Amino acid sequence: MKKLYLNTGRMNTIFNDLKDSLNGTLTSENNQYNLSVKSKNANGFISGITLNKQISYIQFDIVFNDDTLLSMESCAHSPILFAYCSKGSFSHSFGINGAIKKIKTNQSGIIRHTSNINNIFYLEGYKRVQMSIVSCTASKTEDVGLLSDLNKIFCNTSGQYINIEPQNFKIAQKIKEIEAIPQKGIVKRLLSKRIIENILETELDQHTYGYMKDIKPILTLANKQIEELKRVSNLNFLNAFSGTGHMSRNYLSKVFKEKSHLAFSKLYNQKLVS
Repeated sequence: MKKLYLNTGRMNTIFNDLKDSLNGTLTSENNQYNLSVKSKNANGFISGITLNKQISYIQFDIVFNDDTLLSMESCAHSPILFAYCSKGSFSHSFGINGAIKKIKTNQSGIIRHTSNINNIFYLEGYKRVQMSIVSCTASKTEDVGLLSDLNKIFCNTSGQYINIEPQNFKIAQKIKEIEAIPQKGIVKRLLSKRIIENILETELDQHTYGYMKDIKPILTLANKQIEELKRVSNLNFLNAFSGTGHMSRNYLSKVFKEKSHLAFSKLYNQKLVS
């Protein structure tokens, strides 16, 4: 198994270490990094972007030529990792001896711990994997707004937090938007920043009552339909048909008698809903 160690320092350090370990070609501009790898170690691409001191993004679309362990060094600020799997699968554990949990295609994992144990990611050899990781350092007391809210939600008294669930469709679309940004340089960085912030806002919404604002219009429409059904339920069955203006009150009874040779029972003249 090949072992790669990702220092939690600057993104520049991380990508230079990956370049040396995988024998790839690295380009960088405006805190954006693109590593192309075609060697005996792997074949594919790794890209990353630093938005500010607290938020960064790294994406893998790669096939490793051996089972690979990615060890992300812990730091004092206990970042929250939002890990998304678009293709293939990968696994995670807190430390080399921790319980291993698998994240499959179209699943996401929210990972956080407050100890000095490294986050370990396992990737199978000769299998393509597309994975994205948003790292959000949200533990500083001066953080306000989004970062402060994330810090409150994704913490655990045990010091470890991991939640694996189906990937949110909106987030999956946002990841595709990042991949498809045609601009380069500072414009791409600004567009990526807004998209990644939207991803974090969506994560916060779906793990709090914030999602209610999305379904409120649906609930309002449903209530209107229920009220309409209650109103209609007070109509007589024959009144409902004759009220359309296309038939008299006796028309339905006449047609029923002609077709079935039976009289229209009073049973069919009851209310639709009691």
